[in-house]
Amino acid sequence: MTSHKVPAAEECVLRYLVERWARETPDQVYATFDDGSRLTYGDLLHLARRTGNALQLLGVKQGDTVMVWLPNGCECLRAWFGINMIGAVYVPINTAYRGGILQHVVNNAGASVAVIHASLLPRLADIDTGELRKIVVIGGEPGPVAGLDVLPSIALESTTDDAPPLERPIAPWDTQSIIYTSGTTGPSKGVLSSYAHLYATGRGISADRDGIPYLGASHTFMVNLPLFHVGGTGPSYAMLINGGAIAMVDRFDTGTFWSTVAKTGTTMVILLGVMASFLVKRTDDGDEKNSPLKHVTVIPLSEEGIAFGKRYGVTTHTLFNMSEVSCPLSTAPNPTVAAACGKPRAGVEARLVDAHDCEVAPGEIGELILRTDAPWAMNHGYNKAPEATALAWRNGWFHTGDAFRVDQDGNFFFVDRFKDAIRRRGENISSFEVELEVAAHPAIREAAAVSVPSEHGEDDVMVAVSLAEGQTLDPADLIHFLKPRMAHFMVPRYIRILEDLPKTPTNKVEKYLLRKDGVTSDTFDRDAAGIVIKSEPVRSSR
Repeated sequence: MTSHKVPAAEECVLRYLVERWARETPDQVYATFDDGSRLTYGDLLHLARRTGNALQLLGVKQGDTVMVWLPNGCECLRAWFGINMIGAVYVPINTAYRGGILQHVVNNAGASVAVIHASLLPRLADIDTGELRKIVVIGGEPGPVAGLDVLPSIALESTTDDAPPLERPIAPWDTQSIIYTSGTTGPSKGVLSSYAHLYATGRGISADRDGIPYLGASHTFMVNLPLFHVGGTGPSYAMLINGGAIAMVDRFDTGTFWSTVAKTGTTMVILLGVMASFLVKRTDDGDEKNSPLKHVTVIPLSEEGIAFGKRYGVTTHTLFNMSEVSCPLSTAPNPTVAAACGKPRAGVEARLVDAHDCEVAPGEIGELILRTDAPWAMNHGYNKAPEATALAWRNGWFHTGDAFRVDQDGNFFFVDRFKDAIRRRGENISSFEVELEVAAHPAIREAAAVSVPSEHGEDDVMVAVSLAEGQTLDPADLIHFLKPRMAHFMVPRYIRILEDLPKTPTNKVEKYLLRKDGVTSDTFDRDAAGIVIKSEPVRSSR
């Protein structure tokens, strides 16, 4: 990215990038999938154009939002690229969503057209679907949903792969996507990202701190995180920018990781959260020998992540990122200090401040705030949330809500989250949304969700509850009550019943006291009780 400048449309807009590579390297593979099928750049252009033309026939116009509720796979990639091919806004949502959080996201997105996996369709029956009018169903037979026009997958096909017409050229500052991040002090927020923002993220993932790329057209980036997550979209865009390839897998799997690396020729991967720990603790079986893997980015950097690089002879990187920003901090290759996030990349300013935005001294803990010298290189707000946008961008800096410290040499270290988000196995969880569903149980008066350390690293979810007058509660019953109401990764592991939750003089729950107490002897542990909560895989039909 050129400092102080927005990248040219030809450098960052998806439509023009696909057209370029299809023209220059049509036989270069862009994507390999779990079943071994591949898409070249020539294939990708035809597929994206046909999908874009079909979406226009469904009434989608440039600038409209289109919701995508699909697992990783060719169909999800096709929907995304088809949407952006016509200058519409790609809005992917988490395939684990259901109930209240699903309703909030569907209504906030404001899409009239959605592309949805057949297995997810029944979840729409019990919610207000807002402005949604047409649904194209992928991966199975469409079933009826009251008030919606449910269409088979053929509706996403077009008889022509001519370039879809545009009302105007797509600009770098146009909104490319809305990706939902977990709510912390309120409902989940939709991050507005421009093409220039995603370009900056892609460059941050594939280049060093000075902007010099270490990935190019000869590299393959394994995408093992979902496309509704910046960890999936960022690598996919990074390789599109560089004319390289991705290996899209359904999900991270410890047992098949090395064989998948070998099969797909993966040279780069992100290991998020506990992934590095799981791999380092696994007994080698030979698949890792003579591996093509050359680079791994471990987020956050753990002792296991450092050990991974040394054990397998790959170059280790780490960085700090979130959906709203664009890899603002990164280390030099092969960092050796856990929790390190490095220094600001070229074009980024970073400060640590107190509650009044006054800078704290080196060594003191403060909130990380950021700005870039290039316009549009970070988010441009939260969808339909002007107050949250103003709060996050106050005083001209983006406020991350995360606690850091910086040493005398300018190295940044992650400390904790000021927000109440909980991170479990790579998923950000809103304590607010957990509390909302827990409090819906008739026996519960009040609930507070907090993180407690997990033996696997990151967090486990604990809820402390107080009961309504005259009520009793079997914690196991609460688990079964929550299971159909929320994503599997949000269901608490620990439940603690208290007479009253600790409060401040202004009647706010003192969560720090609950965290300090942690898992007490009277805390219910669903793992110890033998209650297993598993995800319900939604697999691509290709």
